Amino acid sequence: MKQPQELLIKSALDTWYSQVSSVDKLLETLTDAQLQKEVSPNKNRGIYLLGHLVAVHDRLLSLLNLGTRLHPELDEAFITNPDNAAAIMPSLPDLRYYWKEVNDALAEHFNKLTPDEWFQKHNSVSEEDFAKEPHRNRLAVLINRATHLSYHSGQLVLLKMASGKVL
Repeated sequence: MKQPQELLIKSALDTWYSQVSSVDKLLETLTDAQLQKEVSPNKNRGIYLLGHLVAVHDRLLSLLNLGTRLHPELDEAFITNPDNAAAIMPSLPDLRYYWKEVNDALAEHFNKLTPDEWFQKHNSVSEEDFAKEPHRNRLAVLINRATHLSYHSGQLVLLKMASGKVL
């Protein structure tokens, strides 16, 4: 029988993988033209949301001390700055590729972590703060990012709805 710690990790990973899979399926149905549109008037475009999600997931590699980031060059366009139609961005085919590449790299690392490693501190918390707040661990970051992904996936669904093709 699995320990409660293992069950919690499995639950969090299942949620993460379910959210990534859901966005994978959504991206397969959204055209490049749809991703160029705003999710609602004066809101982010789909291309920006995709790039933002890739950049945030890419940051998990270093935040969780899993390795070197694959695409730090995405930060300026998708994290540091708001959506701007005049900004220089990678192409949608490149972003679609980066999405898969980054999430595959994360899955490879996630599947190797032991339960104890999931409960270690992440790189944005000091040793002192972690000693006082051990809940600021790798697993907490994963749960937070799964929620973040769910939020933006809901925005991407609006692009599908705007075209009259609901999933």
